[in-house]
Amino acid sequence: MIEYESLARSNAAFMAELEAAAARVIRSGWYVLGQEVSAFEAEFAQYVGAKHCIGVANGLDALILSIEALDLPRGSEILVASNTYIATILAIVRAGHKPVLVEPELETFNIDPARLAPALTPKTRAVCVTHLFGKTCRMDAIGVFAREHGLKVVEDCAQSHGARLGNQMTGTFGDAGCFSFYPTKNLGAIGDAGAVVTNDDALADRLRHIRNYGSKQKYVNRYIGVNSRLDELQAAMLRVKLKHLDAMTAHKRALAEIYFAELPGWVVTPVRRPDEFDVFHIYGIRHPQRDALRQHLLDHGVKTEVHYPIPPHRQEAMKGILSGSYPIAEQLHATELSLPISVGNTEAEVRAVCDVLAAAKERFAPA
Repeated sequence: MIEYESLARSNAAFMAELEAAAARVIRSGWYVLGQEVSAFEAEFAQYVGAKHCIGVANGLDALILSIEALDLPRGSEILVASNTYIATILAIVRAGHKPVLVEPELETFNIDPARLAPALTPKTRAVCVTHLFGKTCRMDAIGVFAREHGLKVVEDCAQSHGARLGNQMTGTFGDAGCFSFYPTKNLGAIGDAGAVVTNDDALADRLRHIRNYGSKQKYVNRYIGVNSRLDELQAAMLRVKLKHLDAMTAHKRALAEIYFAELPGWVVTPVRRPDEFDVFHIYGIRHPQRDALRQHLLDHGVKTEVHYPIPPHRQEAMKGILSGSYPIAEQLHATELSLPISVGNTEAEVRAVCDVLAAAKERFAPA
């Protein structure tokens, strides 16, 4: 069986370093907001090219706290992709604002800059973009739109660690870049973890307060805060893996190249653009018989995933919050199939996936 993701296999190459880092933290006796967190924040900020990094408990908190820290008027409208993972929309709602869905580009899965203007109202205060599957949104066009209309920009970078548009990494285009380090991410912790990067000194200071009960000085509370701190153990794990992130990205890009070269033409493969450096957190193909194709692959020893089977506006939790018709999102959610492209997958496995698909031509290729 070719696994879609085996975390034990993916982390095996770093086991000695991870174990040494864990032992270092345990022996230190300091487990919350200590030297490991400070060091990771400095190293990750330098890696992405941001002035500040603020470690938090998880990626959802990174989004919620960033939106809260922008201090927008209560009930502001925030533009967001209609096909994003639900966390992006949950963050907007949890922060007390209204998500306004904007359809994506069919070819890239990312929010369509051309559709932002029609969604604009006098209540619009921000754009929250998701760099889905490891591909950068068109932050050049989105940035122009945001500046023209005085909007804040929050980037959901949960799937785009190291992705670039031109020479600039995701997370550094907007007011805040929000990262998840969930274990399956390209830069994954050994548990939940997250961070916000920003070049805004005031925003960074506010976030450092909010994540720790609204306090930076013990028993002195400046804001109504929460407990959302990146702990020392996860920071130490992330410091280990950050050193290997470029190598992990290179491996995933090499696997993607095999897919591009060897997948049959009757599946729709991801689009590539010369100024976009994709990190392929997910390699999502499209096919009108997605579910049957997924079962066929499983029957032949290949595990896959679907990102995502239910669009946000059809989730039960969003009744009364989201409404409208979103045919592009519907099409993407009905046809997307994620192929194995983990750090733990081998080139031989990816070639085997291509062979299984090529052999299915008679059943799945259009007549």
